[in-house]
Amino acid sequence: MKEFLKQLVDGRALSTEQAIEAFDLIMSGQASPVQTSAVLALIQVRGPTVDELVGAATVMRRKVTAVDVPDGLTLIDTCGAGGTGSTFFNISTASALVAAAAGHRHGIAVAKHGNRSVTSRSGSSQVLEVLGLKLQVDGSILTRCLAEAGFCFCFAPAHHPAMKHAVPVRQDLGIATIFNLLGPLTNPAGVRRQLMGVPNVKVADLIAETLLRLESNRAMLVHTVLSDGRSLGELTTFGPAQIRELHHGVIKSYTLDPANLDLPVAMVDSVTVEGPQDSARLIRSVLDGQHGSARDITCLNASAALVVADVASDLAEGIEQAAEAIDSGLAQKTLEVVIKITGSDSSPRA
Repeated sequence: MKEFLKQLVDGRALSTEQAIEAFDLIMSGQASPVQTSAVLALIQVRGPTVDELVGAATVMRRKVTAVDVPDGLTLIDTCGAGGTGSTFFNISTASALVAAAAGHRHGIAVAKHGNRSVTSRSGSSQVLEVLGLKLQVDGSILTRCLAEAGFCFCFAPAHHPAMKHAVPVRQDLGIATIFNLLGPLTNPAGVRRQLMGVPNVKVADLIAETLLRLESNRAMLVHTVLSDGRSLGELTTFGPAQIRELHHGVIKSYTLDPANLDLPVAMVDSVTVEGPQDSARLIRSVLDGQHGSARDITCLNASAALVVADVASDLAEGIEQAAEAIDSGLAQKTLEVVIKITGSDSSPRA
C-alpha cells in the first residue's frame, strides 16, 4: 500500500490494476485505517479517474453478496449517485415501482440498489420502510420478489460486507470519497442497464466512461439544474436536463426538455417533502392514480427506465406505458406484493 500512497502523493493516478490491488487491500482489512484514509483523501482531492473507478468497482463486485436472478429476466436499476441534498420525494423509488409494473410482462424487473440517505431528506431505504417493506431479508426473498413482482430492493449494507473495513474511516473523514460513486456501479443483482442520477455533468461523463469499460449494455445518466441553482439527479418537469446515454458502446450527450413531451411545468413546492413519511404519502398518492406534478415526474423517470430496458422505443411511449401501469393498478399491486413477500421472511431485522 505504501507504494500506492507514494504514487498518489506524487500526483499520479492509479492504473486499473493498481486500483484493484489497493482496494482489495482496503476491503479485505489488510490496509490500516490511516492508509485507507490517506488513499481515499488523496484520490478525492484530485478526483477519481475512470481507471480508479473501474478498479474499485471490480473489487466491490467480486466481494458482493449476490442476488440470484430468476431465469428469463432482464434487470435494470434506478440507483443514483446522490450528493445533491434533494428536498424532493423519492423520485427514483417511485419510478422504479412504476417501471417494474410496466416492464414485468416484457421480462423486465427492477433490482433497486440503495442505502439510507446522508444528504437528502429521504433515502430510498427509508421511504420503502415507511411504505411497509422489510429491508433486511434473506436472498431467496429478493429472488422471489423479482420473480413475482418484478421488483426488489437491495439494501446496500446487507450486500457489501467488505465495506465494514472502510465505513469507520469514511465516517471519520466526513467527506465524499470514491465510495460515494461506487454504489450505482455495484448492484448485487449484476444489472447491466441503468437509469442513474448524478450531481453534475463532470460526474456524468466519468460514470458513462466507467460503465462503458465495465461493459454495461445501456445506461442513461441524468442531471438537472433548477432555476435557483440547485442540482438534482433526476428528470423533472421543472426544466431541461443534461443527459449522457450509453448505448451500443457509444456515449451520446444531449439536452432533454420536458416541454417537448407536453408535460406541464411543475411547482417545486408540490413535490418538496420534509422526510420519509411525507415522501411515502406522495408516492402512495401517485400509485393511487392521483394526477399532478408528482405523477408527471414519476412517469417521466419511469419512461427513461423503460427506454433503458428497451421496452419503450422513446420517452413518449414510455410515459404512456408508465401511466397505464398506474391507472390499471399494476404499480400499486407491485408495491403490495413486495410488501407481502418481504413481510413473510422471518429473518431478524438488523
